[in-house]
Amino acid sequence: MVTKIRLALMLVAALPAVVGAQTASLQDLAGSLARQPDDTVIYTAREFITMDPSKPRAEAIAVRDGKFLAVGTRAEVGAAAGKDARLDKTFNDKVVIAGFVEQHVHPILAALTMNTKVISIEDWDAIDGFSPAVRDEKGYQERLKQALAGHTDKTKPFVTWGYHHYFHGEMSRDMLNKLAPDVPVIVWHRSAHELFLNDAALKLTGIDEAVVKSLPKSAQEQLSLAKGHFFEQGAMAPAIMSRVGKYLASPEQFRKGLEFSKTYYHRNGITLACEPGGFLSKPMQDAINAVYSDDATPFNHCFIGDGKSFLAIKPGDAASLLAETKKVEGWGKGRTFYLPNQVKLFSDGAIYSQLMQMKDGYTDGHHGAWITDPPAFDFMFQTYWDAGYQIHVHNNGDAGLDMVLASFEKAMARKPRTDHRTVLVHFGFSQPEQVAKWVKLGGIVSSNPYYVTALAGRYAKLGIGPERSANIAAHGDVLKGNGSLSFHSDMPMAPAKPMQLVWAAVTRTTAEGPVAGPQHKVPLDVALKAVTIDAAYSIQQEKRVGSIEVGKDANLSILEQSPYAVAPEKLKDIAVWGTMLEGRVQPVPVQTTGAAVSVPRGHTVDGDAAVALQRDVVAQLTQVLGHHHGAGQ
Repeated sequence: MVTKIRLALMLVAALPAVVGAQTASLQDLAGSLARQPDDTVIYTAREFITMDPSKPRAEAIAVRDGKFLAVGTRAEVGAAAGKDARLDKTFNDKVVIAGFVEQHVHPILAALTMNTKVISIEDWDAIDGFSPAVRDEKGYQERLKQALAGHTDKTKPFVTWGYHHYFHGEMSRDMLNKLAPDVPVIVWHRSAHELFLNDAALKLTGIDEAVVKSLPKSAQEQLSLAKGHFFEQGAMAPAIMSRVGKYLASPEQFRKGLEFSKTYYHRNGITLACEPGGFLSKPMQDAINAVYSDDATPFNHCFIGDGKSFLAIKPGDAASLLAETKKVEGWGKGRTFYLPNQVKLFSDGAIYSQLMQMKDGYTDGHHGAWITDPPAFDFMFQTYWDAGYQIHVHNNGDAGLDMVLASFEKAMARKPRTDHRTVLVHFGFSQPEQVAKWVKLGGIVSSNPYYVTALAGRYAKLGIGPERSANIAAHGDVLKGNGSLSFHSDMPMAPAKPMQLVWAAVTRTTAEGPVAGPQHKVPLDVALKAVTIDAAYSIQQEKRVGSIEVGKDANLSILEQSPYAVAPEKLKDIAVWGTMLEGRVQPVPVQTTGAAVSVPRGHTVDGDAAVALQRDVVAQLTQVLGHHHGAGQ
């Protein structure tokens, strides 16, 4: 659902702050002369939701040099701010909360997928406008036909992302030929791991029988030229991806997508985003920095290195693993930075493709997959553990969680650590005893509550069954053990909308309507912490952001309504007025419902740099395909 944004910033007169002022001493006078009158600003609001348990609400705040100087009543803040402080009433009719922290997004995949014609199982605010959800075969076919009819430039391929066979039915080369006999069509699966091409697209890319026969046998087994279907190794094979990738991942598409994400994150109140385990490419990081690092960017963005990419450089060598991990920590610039001594590992396959490793298998008889084989996973876990790293682990299945727990328990028994903050990332399927053990070991959970909305209803009928589907994202088990819980979107696996994540966790409403696993509903207080202070805690940034407290960065998300004043089902509809980033007030641009989000111009990439960037972007797609997010056979 497109967020409706009200008209932007009110023009307010700067009023001298005299609240609590006393007779000035010579020392006071000297201090006022030493700084500009605007150095300190007092902000009032309908309400400040601080996320500080010692002071949950406030009437006013004072900001100086990008930090919170004071938080409390108007009188308390006025006294602390001093007589030269300026009063700003911009937020007087707003509800202000600590700046949202998006713990886990993927800017590369988001940039590329949002550049396509999006036809997916959920609503998306894409580059070319609002794309409503479609979750049935007939509806998908109609939307695809409409989109093809609007594709006017027949010289360029039509690329669409969001198709999912569990919702949209069968897809094939013949089907696409009938819909578009003269236009190259590339259908990119919702998982980002599968491709379907029609005859015109196969001709455009030069993929034919000879190319297929040149591939390794394992890759040939994971494609069907007759159906125009390429998946897993059949899609990531260099001979395939090098031909298709350039139509998915040009430097211009990449830049445009990143510029779009700047607007997207801002519109949804995000002040700090993070990508754990994204990629290993300096040219790509430089391209991201070119868009995200300048001071005008309305958020900060951090990164965490990908352990399996470092391992691939010199397998089985602990010294090399740690050395390669350290190398990337200096790749950030300006508003982008790497988190030191943190790393992302991967266990089993992704939930959208039903390739997670499940104890009781799947109702249709297919099997899950490992992203990292257990011996390699344990080697990395123990190496990073001994080096004092905080370890984030991608995991979605309960059998996969058994493997992760085995390494976790082994490390704790061998070399106990406190405050290690080992993070279980995504949190698809688990057993109560596994969660209890995880929390007891000191582990924390970063969950994607949108799994409930998008998948629980459909998975109850396909592959998983009703009982297990009701326990997807089992937040109640985390709370039973007083475990730390945070939320993330994993965009583009879900929209990067913190208030939508809050809604999903509080209501557990499926796309089909019914509630899935009501015992796992999360109280509103807990859900709001999960997108602010607890999300910051999960990446060791809680001393800097996540709550409105003296000394922290002055980051705020400004809402049109209080989450405590609306019905739970309306939480996702609360509009974001804007943000504050380190003291800078940033109203979001006015947007008409359904309109495309404007993308700023600039940051072009040309010449050899463009060639290198496209090579690395295509290589990243190949790497992503190898992570088994896809649907398999």
